[in-house]
Amino acid sequence: MRYLQLAENVWDKHKGCAVAKVVYNFGRADQVDEVALRRLAKSITRFLSPEDALRVQAELSEQQLQEMRFVESRPFGGGFLLHELWLKLGIDRVVAGAVREHAFRAPVERAIFTMVANRALAPASKRHAAEWLRQDVALPEIGEIPLQQFYRAMDVLLGMEEQLQRQVFEQVARLFNLEVDLLFFDTTSTYFEVEQEDDLRKFGHGKDHRPDRPQVVIGLAVTRDGIPVRVWTWPGNTADVTRVAVVRQDLRGWRLGRVIQVVDRGFVSEENLKEMTRGGDHYIAGVKLRSGEANIETALSRPGRFHKIRDNIEIKEIIVGEGERRERYILVRNPKEAVRDKMKREDILRVLAEELAAIKELPQGHQRGACELLSHSAYGHYLILEPKTGKVRLNKERIHQEERLDGKYLISTSDDTLTPEDVALGYRQLAEIEADFRSLKQTLELRPVYHRLEDRIRAHVLLCWLALLLIRVAETQTRETWPTIRDTMQRMHLGTFAGASGSLRRRTETRPEQAAILRALEIKEPPIVHQVGLGQ
Repeated sequence: MRYLQLAENVWDKHKGCAVAKVVYNFGRADQVDEVALRRLAKSITRFLSPEDALRVQAELSEQQLQEMRFVESRPFGGGFLLHELWLKLGIDRVVAGAVREHAFRAPVERAIFTMVANRALAPASKRHAAEWLRQDVALPEIGEIPLQQFYRAMDVLLGMEEQLQRQVFEQVARLFNLEVDLLFFDTTSTYFEVEQEDDLRKFGHGKDHRPDRPQVVIGLAVTRDGIPVRVWTWPGNTADVTRVAVVRQDLRGWRLGRVIQVVDRGFVSEENLKEMTRGGDHYIAGVKLRSGEANIETALSRPGRFHKIRDNIEIKEIIVGEGERRERYILVRNPKEAVRDKMKREDILRVLAEELAAIKELPQGHQRGACELLSHSAYGHYLILEPKTGKVRLNKERIHQEERLDGKYLISTSDDTLTPEDVALGYRQLAEIEADFRSLKQTLELRPVYHRLEDRIRAHVLLCWLALLLIRVAETQTRETWPTIRDTMQRMHLGTFAGASGSLRRRTETRPEQAAILRALEIKEPPIVHQVGLGQ
């Protein structure tokens, strides 16, 4: 049993040394009011000179350092930020509500958040994520989670897929007052290092240029602010029209009111556009300028002035046809892009002129050089082969056609209530979803996917979507890129100290750039002392 006493040293002339004289007995150590002791010590130092007070504090600190061992330091700030966003968006409540009816003993919500945080901070397999949690990171209020509980949580996550996405969307839309009448939709693909197909991994036309590998197709619906509100995972050979039908039906079930899907040129077909307009929905779609269709040629040749709506954005509205066959187009021109297109074409034509001149000087064997130019992806577009003479020459008609397309792109829409400006700027924002796909594949490292079961692959995509949701909210609110936010916040560490009297977890001081990020996200700084444990 330990007791605390206040004593002073008094010189004993009979013993010839200093002896301790008890001034006050505080009683048993485990029953002492530590807060009262701190107040007493602080009050006493007020009667000391500034120099003596500093000297006492230094002596106390040195004594405490000798008693405490610095055990470890782990990155803390990134996990803290993600956890606060997780709570702010209410994802913890959504997950907890979905599993409340089941008698799960495993910490499902904690395991899901850990996998999401790992994907955003240090993407790795689930096996490595368990090791990462145990050794390399400090996550708020999360203890050790065995690997099998990660897999169990993934199975539970897939079971709540639709409910989770819908409730998270409603929470995010309400919290950030998102404009959800305009949703951008596009797809990407990810392939697998296997040779055989299964029910989900199918051979198809992918965007990774790996036709020799089975793939899955991933669809994203994104708000005009770049917030991903819905994700889909389809077999790798799913037809475009099937995807459109599923998207339309799923979003209609959310009761969003008017939904306008914004799709890129590669997604446009007559069948797809008809599907998107069923039930009163509408679309904004990019149009292939070089398709050769009569309506496109009419739109491009229609006279009229361009109207400037922003720097480097000029538009012209064009109506082609009448009645049911009426088509509304917005022709957009970017003057800076027009200059770049012209310079690029002139460089190509300069090289072609030199190559053609060199071929003419060859006495024989020039056919091979001409064929190489004709089949070239950049040069062949501007050449033509004369059938009678077999000679290759510049295609002046094609060059003239390309000149009139410099810096331009064409958009069609089925919604007459949108202004031409809204149509043009809405389509321009399609770059947000392209940024999200880049984040999925590069920052979050969507692949390689270390799963072979269909359900686990779908659950993996859901985890990536949740991580993307958190980082896009962070980027939107701070106007910084996620790598910058992540690296800045991860410099905030949580140190663990231990000694005979107990243990202590204390974080590093908040840097100005970290404070700025937290302010932008309206997140309070974490406490300096995170956890205190008393010794035995």
